[in-house]
Amino acid sequence: MTNKHNHAELINKVEGLIPDDKVLCDLGDLFKVFGDTTRMKILFSLFESELCVCAIAELLKMEQSAISHQLKILKNAKLVGNRREGKTNIYFLADSHVRSIISQGYEHLTEEEEK
Repeated sequence: MTNKHNHAELINKVEGLIPDDKVLCDLGDLFKVFGDTTRMKILFSLFESELCVCAIAELLKMEQSAISHQLKILKNAKLVGNRREGKTNIYFLADSHVRSIISQGYEHLTEEEEK
């Protein structure tokens, strides 16, 4: 005895809600940016305070050039922004969505497993 279900209505509904391939590709690319430990350390640092490149480099014990490279990637992904104060660029999280992504991900990883 085979158990066949007719899922046509449900499939049509869900299919109409799935974003197009370009949007899904862009979303995948965004999440790839979060896949680097150095970038995550930078994001967590900026979660706590606005910082200049030299402060981030000192905090993470890395060269400024390496931090600048990662900040460029984060800025291109629209995850961080910056403003100039004199000759210094001050970096910050781009918006509340970035803050939410970081906090939700952290909460997900550190929550107690339900029993």
